[in-house]
Order: sequence, then structure tokens, then C-alpha cells
Amino acid sequence: MQITRLRLLGFKSFVEPTELVIEKGLTGVLGPNGCGKSNLLEALRWVMGETSHKSMRAAAMDDVIFAGTNHRPPRNMAEVTLFLDNSERKAPSEFNDSDVLEITRRIERDAGSAYRINGRDARARDIKILFEDAATGARSPALVRQGQIGEIVNAKPEQRRRILEDAAGVAGLHSRRHDAELRLRAAETNLARLADIVGSLTTQMEGLKRQARQARRYRELSTELRKAEAVAAHVGWSTAQAQATSEETALREAMIRHGAAAQTESRLTREEAEIAEGMQPLRDAEATRGAILARLKIEQSNFATEAERSALRQQELAQRVHQLEQDLEREQASSSEAVEQIERLDAELSEMLEAMDGDTEAEAEAASALALARDAEAAASTRQTEITQRDFEIRSRRRILETSLAERRDQSAKAERQLAQIQMQLAELEARIPDAGLLAEQQETCALLVETIEDGEGKALDAEERVAGLAAALRQRVEAAQRANLELRGLETECATLARLLRPRSGDGHVPVLDQITVTRGFEAALGAALGDDLDAPVAGDASQDSALLHWRLVAPHDTDAAPPDAGLPEGATPLAGKVKAPPELKRRLAQIGVVDRADGPRLQQALHPGQRLVSKQGDLWRWDGYVATSDAPTAAAERLAQRNRLAELEDRLAEATETAEQAQAAERVAQAELGAAEEQGRRSRQTAREAQSQLTRARESLNAMERAAREIESRRKSIEEAVKVSRQTLDDARARTAEAQAALAEVGAESGLEDELAIAV
Repeated sequence: MQITRLRLLGFKSFVEPTELVIEKGLTGVLGPNGCGKSNLLEALRWVMGETSHKSMRAAAMDDVIFAGTNHRPPRNMAEVTLFLDNSERKAPSEFNDSDVLEITRRIERDAGSAYRINGRDARARDIKILFEDAATGARSPALVRQGQIGEIVNAKPEQRRRILEDAAGVAGLHSRRHDAELRLRAAETNLARLADIVGSLTTQMEGLKRQARQARRYRELSTELRKAEAVAAHVGWSTAQAQATSEETALREAMIRHGAAAQTESRLTREEAEIAEGMQPLRDAEATRGAILARLKIEQSNFATEAERSALRQQELAQRVHQLEQDLEREQASSSEAVEQIERLDAELSEMLEAMDGDTEAEAEAASALALARDAEAAASTRQTEITQRDFEIRSRRRILETSLAERRDQSAKAERQLAQIQMQLAELEARIPDAGLLAEQQETCALLVETIEDGEGKALDAEERVAGLAAALRQRVEAAQRANLELRGLETECATLARLLRPRSGDGHVPVLDQITVTRGFEAALGAALGDDLDAPVAGDASQDSALLHWRLVAPHDTDAAPPDAGLPEGATPLAGKVKAPPELKRRLAQIGVVDRADGPRLQQALHPGQRLVSKQGDLWRWDGYVATSDAPTAAAERLAQRNRLAELEDRLAEATETAEQAQAAERVAQAELGAAEEQGRRSRQTAREAQSQLTRARESLNAMERAAREIESRRKSIEEAVKVSRQTLDDARARTAEAQAALAEVGAESGLEDELAIAV
């Protein structure tokens, strides 16, 4: 595989579009430290599918995007394109339609990366296999980096096998085999899982068959049940329909009868009103007829008395007749005797006629007296008849007047009782009339309740608004507390991890001096480059007690063959001892180490005395004997020192985060308490409004009842007042008629002397 060009855009330090042409033969890139030479190799590895951000010397994969400078803004994406010569058509068949393969990887900030081959989207796996088939790749030994030769020399057989496979060009086959094995294992797993699923499905199928039989039986029974229910419902409906029809017919008939009854009632009511209107004349006529009837009864009584008297008279007359018959018999007997006597008397008469001629005048006077007596008797009989008739009329009139007077008195008493009852009803109604003060008080209570409801609703609305605001504030404080807790947990986790990683290594009973050193932040790489693996040696008390193969011990000034104590560092170099707190055993070593800028290191290296060395903050090393080490790969000691400084910083941040989390939790509790108080206030306000609404409803019902009762009482009072007026009018009329009847009865009583006259006349 021949790489022809490499194009970069926004990748690390290559902010502008940069294209590197790779011709046949040897192509090299020269430049000072920091110019971006390593970025080109990382770009090659990145476009070939590198997924580890640590291999890119970044904290995250997004860090490969240009981060910006003081004069240029950061970019949001980075893109690297690799051009391959495919004129021999050795690429995979799906990409073998072009002489040049353009492999592009593009990453956007916070969006991930994507691959394209000749402008078409591709998978990272396709890119990986493509390069593995060409005996290269992101992690292939074909890409040699700093320190990799030593790694290859010291590599294990397995790692060397990878090198040989890459050289033989079978890495792609191994990847495919690995993928195939993974797929086969996944297929086996799926088959095993499928067997389990089939077994479970078989069990489920048996259960489902049983359930299906039960369901089928259930459907059959349900169908029969629905049919039976439908028949029963139809029968019930038919019965109900017939009953409803008969009820409707009966209702119509009842309505017709009701209408007829209502019409009859209306007609009868009208007739009753008409009859009531004509009742008084009938009552007057009845009174008249009663008077006549009374008079007739009196006459009938008189007639009965007269009949009795006539019967007695007839009996007397019969007795008289019997007596007269006896007298007649006696007279006939006497008559015979009288005839005899007449004969005797005739004789005497003749004798006497002669004597009677002188008594004619006396007889005439007796006849005239008899006529006068008979006239007087006739006048007396006429007078008796007149007096009897007049007495009968007076007695009849008196009885009529007494009856009418009794009726008038009864009417007056009845009218007085009715008037008293009506007045009592009026008094009761007046007593039942609601008090105006109570009515006004009830109205005032309703107004106060309305104000209470409005106030409660307003407070409830204010409480709801406050609850909404407090809820939003609570959410913010909860989110802040969650963020603080997340940050705290992250810091705790990171601190615990770093503390575990930085735990002093005591496998052989000795603590390395690295764990006893504290370095100023930013100088970790410099100290690591200056001391290197020497930092792993422990510190011993004295030579007699030294048991470690490698260790530090305190050395007298004359025991060293290094530069003399007065041999200072070159001008421009800062002693590293001022940036490090270390045991005294390292004092002489640190005193001969200076910190310089990376650009000044080569120049100042020439002025170093034996035993001295210069380091940069980035980790570059210049030794007095000409040895130079660049900072491309930081040492483990530097990383450990950086992690210790990071741990110290994290512990400070952890304390701050703990305090912040506690404050956030306290603020959350306060917000929850305020929210609970606001919700409770809102509930109380709504409860007060509801209670006031209930009281207002009851008060309005009571007020309406009082007003309705007042209106009803007022209406009844008016009707009762009208009834009082009518009753008083009736009472006055009855009293007037009673007075008239009494006056008429008094007039009749003045004529009560007819009995004496009748007695005299008799």
C-alpha cells in the first residue's frame, strides 16, 4: 500500500488546511521541538482508526480538535484525509473501483467521529481491516514511535508474533477470524439461548394449548350464556314493552280521566262559585221559607189543636146527641105526657089566652133584648176570630224573628270566632316575620363571607404563584445539589483512585523516595526527567541498616566526586531544589539540577559542570556529559508526581465541594421547607375559601329562606288582612241584622197583650 498524501484540517496544531505529499523513497519531516512532527504520526494513526485518546496524548478524543490560542478561536471540527495509491487494484472489492482511495476521518466537538472512503460513509471496522490487509494500522509495529524499538527488543513472544503477522500481511485475516469467532460464539450463545427459548416456548405452548381449550370452552359457554341472556333479555324486554304499552295506555286513559276530572273540577268550581254567589238570596229565601214553615207548623199545630178540640167537641156533641136521644126518648115519653098535658093545658090555654092578652107588650121587649144579645154575641165572635188570627200572626212572626235572631247571633258568634282565629293567625304570622335586624345581619354575614372567599382565593392564587416560584427555585437548588453531589462523588472517586494508586509501595518493606517528595505543580515532568528511575529507590537511615539493593543515603561532602559545592549552575538556570520538598538525602542531587526553558537547554548544556544537568518544565533533559532526552514520553515518576499534586489539588477541591454540597443540601432543605410552608398556606387558604363558600351557601340559603318566608308571610298577611276586613264587615252586618231582629222582636213583644183581649173576648 502506497500512501501518497496526507491532508489535515483543524487537527491539533494544524488549524489551516495542510497537505503533506509523500513521494516514493524516503520522506522526512524536520523541525524544532514543538513544531508538530509527532502530530503527523498521530494523524496517521488517528485516520487509521485509533480509538484511545491517551495514544493521542489527549484527555479526551475531542482534544485532537484545535483548541485555539490567544489570537485564534478554537475550531469545532477536525478532519484528516489519507490518500492511497490503488492503481494495482489491491483494495477490497467494494472499494476497488478507483485508482486512488481517499480515507477520511472527521470529528465534531461533542458529536463523535465518522469515516468515509471516497466520499462514502464507512465503518471503523472496514477501515481497520483495510489497513490490516495492507500490513499496517493504527497500532501496527509498522508505525514506529519513540521508545518502540526498545519495546520490540524486550517484547514477549506473543507481541513478536503480532509483528510477524503484520509483516506477513495476515493481520486482517486474524481480525476476520476473530470477528468470525466472535460471531460463531455469539451464534452458539444464540443457539443455546434459542434452545432454552424453544424449551420455554414448548412449555408455554402446552400451557397455551390448555388455555386455548379453556378459552374455546369459555367462548362456547359464553356464547350459550349470551344467547340465554339475550333470550331472557328479549323476554324481559317484551314483557317490559307490553307492560310499558299497557302502562302508557293506562297513563293516557288516566290523563284523559284526569283531564275530564280537571274539567269537571273546573266546572264544579265555577258552579260552586256561582252557587256561592247565589247562596245568600237562597239563604234569605230559606229564612223566609223557614219562617213560613214555622208559621205553617204553628198553624198545623193550631189546626191539630183545633182538630183535637173539634174531636172533643164532636165527642161532646156525640155525647150530647146521645144525651139528646135520651132526652128525646124522655121527651117523647114526656111528649105523650105532654100531649096529655097539652090537652090538659089547651084547656088551660084557652083559659089562659084570655088571660094573656095583657102580656103581649112584655113579650115584644123580651124579643128585642134577645136580638140585641144575639148581635153582641156575633160581634164578640168576630172580635175573637180577629184576635186569634192576629195572635197567630204575631206568634209566627215572633218565632221567625227569634229564629232569625238566633241565626244572626250564631252568625255574629261565628264571625267573631273567625275574626279571632284570623287575628291569631295574623299575630302568628307577625311573630314569624323575620327580624329586619337578623335579615340585615345575615346579609352582612354574606358580604363578609364573600370578602373572606375573595381574600382566601387571592391568598390561594398568591400561594400558588409562590409555590410555583419556590418549586422552580427548589428544582434549581435540587439540580445544584445534584451537581454538587455528582461533583463531590466524582472528586471522592478520583481522590480515592489516586490515593489507591499513590499508596506507598511496600512489597519489599521499603518506601520509595518518590512517595516522600512534594513538588511544585508544573515541575513534575522536570523532576521525573531529572531523577528518572532513581525515584523508585528507598531512603535508608545508615549503611549498617541498609537492606535494599537500591537506596538513597546521606553522603558527606567529601564522599562525592561530583562538581564541587561551589560550582554553581549556569546563568539562567533555576535550581530545582527550590521547587521540591524532599528528604535531605536528595539535597546534593537536587542542588545540581537546574530548570531552564526548552529553547535555552542546548545552549546552557555547554556550561554544565560534571554531575550537573538541566531540565525543562516539559520534561526535556540535558546532562553534563552530552546526554539529551526529549519530553515526548513523560516518565512514570513524573506522572506519579503529577498525580500526587493532582491529589492534593483534588483534596482542596474536595473540601470546597463538600462545603458546597452541604450548603446546596441546606439550601435544598430550606427551599423544601419554604415550599412545604407555601403549599400548606395555599391549602389553608383554599380550605378557608371552601369553608367560607360552604358557609356562604348556607347563609344564602338561610337568607333566601328568610326572604322567601318574609314574602310568603307578607302575602299571607295581606290575604289575612283582607279576610279580617271581610270578617269585620260580615260581623258588622251580622250585628246590624241582630240589632234589627232584636228591634223587630221588641216591636212584636209590645203586642203580647192580645191573649188578655182573647180571654176577654172568649
